[in-house]
Amino acid sequence: MTPTKATDYFAIFGLPRKLWIEMGALEQKFLQLSWKLHPDNFVNAPEQARELSLKRSSELNDAYRTLRDPVARVEYLLGIEGARKEGEHKQQAPPELLEEVFELNESLDELRDAKESGGDLAALKSRLQSAEKNFQEKLSEVDVQLQDAGREWDAALDGDDPTRNKIKARLNELLNRRSYIRNLVTNVQKELL
Repeated sequence: MTPTKATDYFAIFGLPRKLWIEMGALEQKFLQLSWKLHPDNFVNAPEQARELSLKRSSELNDAYRTLRDPVARVEYLLGIEGARKEGEHKQQAPPELLEEVFELNESLDELRDAKESGGDLAALKSRLQSAEKNFQEKLSEVDVQLQDAGREWDAALDGDDPTRNKIKARLNELLNRRSYIRNLVTNVQKELL
């Protein structure tokens, strides 16, 4: 669901739709608004005012939680810009990772088989730990690329830059890539337990 202007998380905090936000200012604004909207301030108010306070306080908490997380912020921004639908994640292996993903899946299968048959797990676990480290590094690289694309987005907002759609597409591609790699890391971590 695309939020209305009333629930635009950036608007709640009086911020432009930029990806890189000064966290101290965000937290300070959150604390001010949180105190102002807190339901305890409306104990003696009519029921409608109490309900509205509760709703606005909940929206404020959701907005803060989303905007303070850099990845959630990008996902949210793309959602309100119409470039990403809720829950949309393309789970396709990036072409340059296909061979590594294939090898990883083989290793995961071997580890599962070894667990069932009581085979030697040490060498397989070592290989998977190495693969996990490799994919963690790739995840870090994607995060840096996401930051760079975010800076491009912010710069494009300052003017009337026609490249905004290309930047949104790049951000979307990076989020999908990040989601895919994050899932690989999570799968490896589960098997290593």
